[in-house]
Amino acid sequence: MNEEIWRAIVECDPAYDGQLYYGLVTTGVFCRPSCRSKTPKRENVRIFHTPSEARKAGLRPCKRCRPEEQEWRSHEEELARQLARLIDGHYAEPLSLQSMAARLFVSPYYLLRCFRRVMNTTPARYLQLTRLEHAKALLRDTGESITAVALQTGFASSAHFSAVFHKEVGCPPSAYRQLADRDSRKGAGPS
Repeated sequence: MNEEIWRAIVECDPAYDGQLYYGLVTTGVFCRPSCRSKTPKRENVRIFHTPSEARKAGLRPCKRCRPEEQEWRSHEEELARQLARLIDGHYAEPLSLQSMAARLFVSPYYLLRCFRRVMNTTPARYLQLTRLEHAKALLRDTGESITAVALQTGFASSAHFSAVFHKEVGCPPSAYRQLADRDSRKGAGPS
């Protein structure tokens, strides 16, 4: 096995998934290069180009990375996607890291770590941006008051909503609405 392949196994590089598989003669298991199991000893690793080659050598598939499945997602990726769907569907509700973790049956720390690793942001930031996107749509498309928009999108008060909106969007909600009204008359709304 060359150094590049060994580095891919040690670094759990998903770029090699589907191109090769590694088997452990000590455990009788074969994995994808991206498997997050404990780094094996190099002398115990054998390389295979297909899952069937590994099976013919007497190895069984890893239960963690499921190397025989075509569309594989790690547990972390699946958990992050579940949390994103939860936030997208319940952004208007009061959501805390603890309450979201309880709904997904994991610890808050593990949920935060997985989400940050997969999505490159925190659940709180994702929630805030989701709420702001929905608020922008309500400001553009309805005549609801700023307070009503704030409450419908999960903000505790219009003051907090206005402060967050101004910081993230660059203008207060009322100014955003005026820009949207003006631009809609011209045929293009603000982003």
